[in-house]
Amino acid sequence: MIAKEEISYLLKSTESYRVERTTSTGNMDKFCEAICAFANDMPASRKNGYLIIGAKDDGSIAGMKVDDDLLKKIAGIRSDGNILPLPTMSVERFSFPEGDLLVAEVRPSDLPPVRYRGRVFIRIGPRRDIATETEERILAERRCSFMATFDATPCLNATLDDLDIDFIQSHYLPAAFDDETLANDRRDIKEQLASIHLYDRDNDCPTYAGIILFGKNPKYFLLGDYVQFVRFDGNNKGGDILNERQFTGPLCKMLPILESFVRDAIITQRPVPESLFRERTVWNYPEGAIRELVMNACMHRDYQSNMPIRLYQFDNFIEVMNAGGLYGEARPENFPSVNDYRNPLVAEAMRVFKYVNKFNRGVTRVQEMLKENENPAAEFDVKSITAFRVHVHATKETYPSQGTSQGTSQGTSQSVTEKIIEFCKVPRTLAEITLHCGYQNKRKFREHYLTPLLGTSIRMTIPEKPTSRLQKYVVI
Repeated sequence: MIAKEEISYLLKSTESYRVERTTSTGNMDKFCEAICAFANDMPASRKNGYLIIGAKDDGSIAGMKVDDDLLKKIAGIRSDGNILPLPTMSVERFSFPEGDLLVAEVRPSDLPPVRYRGRVFIRIGPRRDIATETEERILAERRCSFMATFDATPCLNATLDDLDIDFIQSHYLPAAFDDETLANDRRDIKEQLASIHLYDRDNDCPTYAGIILFGKNPKYFLLGDYVQFVRFDGNNKGGDILNERQFTGPLCKMLPILESFVRDAIITQRPVPESLFRERTVWNYPEGAIRELVMNACMHRDYQSNMPIRLYQFDNFIEVMNAGGLYGEARPENFPSVNDYRNPLVAEAMRVFKYVNKFNRGVTRVQEMLKENENPAAEFDVKSITAFRVHVHATKETYPSQGTSQGTSQGTSQSVTEKIIEFCKVPRTLAEITLHCGYQNKRKFREHYLTPLLGTSIRMTIPEKPTSRLQKYVVI
């Protein structure tokens, strides 16, 4: 609420579109119209408006007494249902030697146009009037611009120090923009981040997209921002837990680790005899399908929820579940033909890092890969408005035998990626890393495991000479 010292300024203020002074105490229509007009903020000043009762047009105090009945009457305007959407306002009484003032402070609405009994009132300089059709359209368009998605809203408790600026400057910006554009950009880092909606200049803080993608500790601000993996024994949640993992951190660091975990710990293979002298290899799940489902869960989840993304593995199927059902234009009757993005900024960053393509082909590709691998089609549960669930069944030839838990040894072992990151806390050579992870072919090991981690989890000690015999690798 406005301070008493500011009232004197407002009484004489020339910003007439923000202030309405009156000595009337009984004209409720006049008060409601004024509050409606302030809420619409036609000049787009984003400044609060003030209805001052007990002041004359010249700014002098009329000498009236503001009692509790008048205070309650004006405060009741907010919720009597005549002004919709309900205005955000506060009412206060101020006492001066010359008399009392009742001040109603009205905040500009984020959902214009605001109507009083079906009519849209606006302020045109010092006067109040009904909006024209064109002015209503302007207010309606402004409403659309105010309706930002959650990932675009400011994370008010965060600061610039909560973002991994070095990673953004060294990896994300070069991936998102060409060298010439970056070389000619002389703006400070806050302006650069604000231009891609990772920072909010008005509130001087990162947006939630910035925290989710590049925050040093996203879980501090979003308690459910992690992936929970559980390997159950059997085909229901009543079985023993054979393995449990939590994947935390910003998406820029978590996604490559999660991707490698899917490849190394969930996907298994086994030989199946075709004849006396021939065997063929079968996979429990196609790696690309599980990867696609996990990446989509990270992209589409409701980050306001405290529920983590759930990646549950059973003997014969995998369940992927994330908070938030179908969003926007996507509905059960048009899924998967129509897509919409709950987190467009997160989706765009994941596209830049090539984890998704945003072609709305994810579900189709998953079903195609499952069919090629001879898995049953994935089962999508899209009826819930609070969660999205998908079941993927393993190929029958990889089902564990009765009374055994085949395929769990890989699930319980530490993934190759994790071994590399743990081992490279101090600089290591390619030969040392390859041997530590139990591999022999250094070239194939580097191509398959080391190269995908470069720039996200590990770095070269001599980046200008990638093939140097003195080259080592260390965690970023």
